[in-house]
Amino acid sequence: MTNRLRSLEAEGQAVWLDFLDRRLLAGGGLTRLIEEDGVTGLTSNPSIFEKAIGHGRDYDEEIAAVLDDGGATISQIYEHLAITDIQAAADALRPVYDRLNGADGFASIEVSPFLAHSTQGTIDEARRLWAAIDRPNLMVKVPGSREGVPAIRALTAAGINVNITLLFARDMYAAVAEAFIAGLEDRVARGDDITGISSVASFFVSRIDTRIDATIDARRKAGDAEANALAALRGKVAIANAQLAYQYYLELMASTRWQGLAKKGARPQRLLWASTGTKDPSFSDVLYVERLIGRDTINTMPPNTIAAFLDHGVTSQSLTTDIDDARVILAEADRLGLDMAGVTAALVVDGIDKFSDAADALFEAIARARSEMLDGTINRLEASLPEPLRGLVDTTLERAGAEHWSRRLWSEDATLWTEADENRWLGWLRAGRGEAVDRDALATFAAETRRYDDIVLLGMGGSSLGAEVISRVLGHATGHPKLHVLDTTDPGQIQTVAAAIDPAKTLFIVSSKSGTTMEPDLLRGFFRERVERAVGEGEAGPHFVAITDPGSALEKRARAARFEHIFAGDPQIGGRYSVLSPFGLVPAAAIGVDVPALLSASCVMADSCGGDVPPAVNSGIRLGVIIGEAAKAGRNKLTILASARMTPFGAWLEQLLAESTGKHGIGVIPVDLEPIGTPDAYGQDRLFVHLRLIGDEDAALDGRVAALEAAGQPVVRIGITERLQIGQEFFRWEIATAVVGAVLGINPFDQPDVEAAKVKARALVDSYERTGSVAPQTPIVRAGTLSFFANRPAEDAVTLLKAHFHALGSGGYAAFLAYIERSDSHELALSQMRVMVRDALRVATVAGFGPRFLHSTGQAYKGGPAGGVFLILTRDADPDLAIPDHRASFGTVQLAQALGDIEVLAERGRRWLRVHIHGAEAEGLAELGRLIAAALA
Repeated sequence: MTNRLRSLEAEGQAVWLDFLDRRLLAGGGLTRLIEEDGVTGLTSNPSIFEKAIGHGRDYDEEIAAVLDDGGATISQIYEHLAITDIQAAADALRPVYDRLNGADGFASIEVSPFLAHSTQGTIDEARRLWAAIDRPNLMVKVPGSREGVPAIRALTAAGINVNITLLFARDMYAAVAEAFIAGLEDRVARGDDITGISSVASFFVSRIDTRIDATIDARRKAGDAEANALAALRGKVAIANAQLAYQYYLELMASTRWQGLAKKGARPQRLLWASTGTKDPSFSDVLYVERLIGRDTINTMPPNTIAAFLDHGVTSQSLTTDIDDARVILAEADRLGLDMAGVTAALVVDGIDKFSDAADALFEAIARARSEMLDGTINRLEASLPEPLRGLVDTTLERAGAEHWSRRLWSEDATLWTEADENRWLGWLRAGRGEAVDRDALATFAAETRRYDDIVLLGMGGSSLGAEVISRVLGHATGHPKLHVLDTTDPGQIQTVAAAIDPAKTLFIVSSKSGTTMEPDLLRGFFRERVERAVGEGEAGPHFVAITDPGSALEKRARAARFEHIFAGDPQIGGRYSVLSPFGLVPAAAIGVDVPALLSASCVMADSCGGDVPPAVNSGIRLGVIIGEAAKAGRNKLTILASARMTPFGAWLEQLLAESTGKHGIGVIPVDLEPIGTPDAYGQDRLFVHLRLIGDEDAALDGRVAALEAAGQPVVRIGITERLQIGQEFFRWEIATAVVGAVLGINPFDQPDVEAAKVKARALVDSYERTGSVAPQTPIVRAGTLSFFANRPAEDAVTLLKAHFHALGSGGYAAFLAYIERSDSHELALSQMRVMVRDALRVATVAGFGPRFLHSTGQAYKGGPAGGVFLILTRDADPDLAIPDHRASFGTVQLAQALGDIEVLAERGRRWLRVHIHGAEAEGLAELGRLIAAALA
């Protein structure tokens, strides 16, 4: 019995297989189709690979091998699998290629559909795939978009076989054919050979009828006056369109221009009929095979169409019959307003979108498999969300997928946010992959620091918080110095550090992105004087290192003072996103942290949150969507619950979230170090995040978190496998915070309200420098060692405190902002006050030490959601510390910062109350605690 597929070969038409998977290759199915049925080529696309790789476990072993070989991104894993399959398919087809002297026997792979509108991106990827697959019988598929046309010419001129896909319109086919010929002519002009170059133009067929027929059916159903004429066109327009495209091909091949190239050995760009499976069950299942048979053409068929044609297909030279009828059909379609131009243009867009969606589905499947295989080397995130929050999150994740948030973030697309200057602040994406530091320079620096006993980091906000977290979580290595962080102007805290070190055996790291931050500059002068006393005047320079952005005032000062090193920051990384840049990693290296291991951990998370990881499985984007949707739903108090060794992480996280999102009256208020309570202590404004280091056993905390979940509170759990994987959380939360900005519609990289308090404080300090005094203020109430200042009268302290805290409404929060030394005992005292307020009023509470919090959470307090009430603690600076070359002391500067902050809070309409402690801080805090308890009773 005659093989019906082979009868097509006799008519001059090649049969290609529109399918590929590992089982077809491993089981010999492709070889059988080639040898028995005469299949001479193969096409693949993202949809085919999604079906092959994304369903079942056939590729798991190879994915695991790729990960074991040093890790890979989702795109790299996909490419490895796809390249392996295409190479195997090309090898199976190689005998055909050799037998036909290169005229057929091709396997096709498609460039990323996400590059469809990038000419240069398409060219670059096609070149890379051509080199990586390294088979002469490869064809690289390029979309028939406007941007694809110049790529076709460039790739043909480069000697690469091109399969042009997603062709629907005849005018676009003409442009593609012209690009192919022009590419050959470019080679001839250079004196290059053109005999080995092949190309096909893939004309998609059945999708046209599917779209046209749907319009016809809708118009007939609506009672269109042309119902009969419309019905006569069902299932005919696509074939007529293909027939006329083939007529153009025949005319082109007969042209003088082509004949000149043919004499030089050029092969024709054959028409390939794609999308030839029948979609309408009322039509023959071999309609688009039987009606499109012609010489020098190809029909690429899915397996079910091949099986159908083998069973009952009929062969004839159908492509060139009834050409006049084809013209009539298309003219009639035009008369009836079926808009072929609009349909074909829309189908190109749809085709790219479908391939993009398939690629995302494929990448999602690979990401899930990768995540399972990385168990233990990647921190796990789980979320228990009540309705309706869960539904809101799912809906936004679907939108994020449809709008390609992952790719837009990594391509630095400012339209993801407000289209301001967000694209200028995304250098931290590179930092997450370890690309923001010179590892060799850090290793050399780490060796040098071993000669010191201590390191003192002088910086504020993002210039110090990340380094402090790394130090507190990982500690300093044996033989390396201990890190002290000074991010304050508090004279007591400065003196505590000064007393703990020997200036002659201490290295000071001055850290400021702008190079003009007041606090580290004052501290630099203070410690420079002490170092000079110890090592000699003018010899302090080698005891100092600077981290700052290029060209800053600090860089100039450091060079003039002969600092030992100056490490340059990246101007495209904002301070709070800078932990994986020199601002976090130079101090880390100095204390002996294994920076390469820390970065290796962050790279694993960067790959898991990459631009090729769809939002549904992108843990950074998912976390950001959860936080953003929770905030929009009123759950804007993100409450950090951490196991013992992860507790320091909250200090970095609260700055990242507060400064990035708290603006324009919306955002997230992070709640750190508030002791966990029972479910009845909380309102409906919380989102809980439980950070747990595996091995930190805390049954009580785990039980209370479970109770919150059982009570219907939203809980996000993050399990951190080992301490170095803190690097993963830095990066995950940076991604999440950027995404919160997208959800809320704000710029997560500016801080419009931070500067206001700095300006007020500088004005007060400048006034003191001129006059020697700060304008006195009169307390409205005194109680023991405490003086109370407010912009409203009160009879006594308890009444004042009662009015202050009872002004809190639902969803409000109480802030304790203490311009005193940051110490464990003071933390405990503030914590006790916070619990009293929370349990009595069921409101969130926050706390911070000034001026540290001004460079951290202060943005959200002034620019974020309203409803906060602020208790500001100040105290007598006794003893105080002088600042070299300044009239003002550190105590004066700290008070000026507190008063400046109060001014801004008042301007923003925030409710504030200042409590000033005279005498011992411990006694004053205890007295304040008793008064608050009475006010809440």
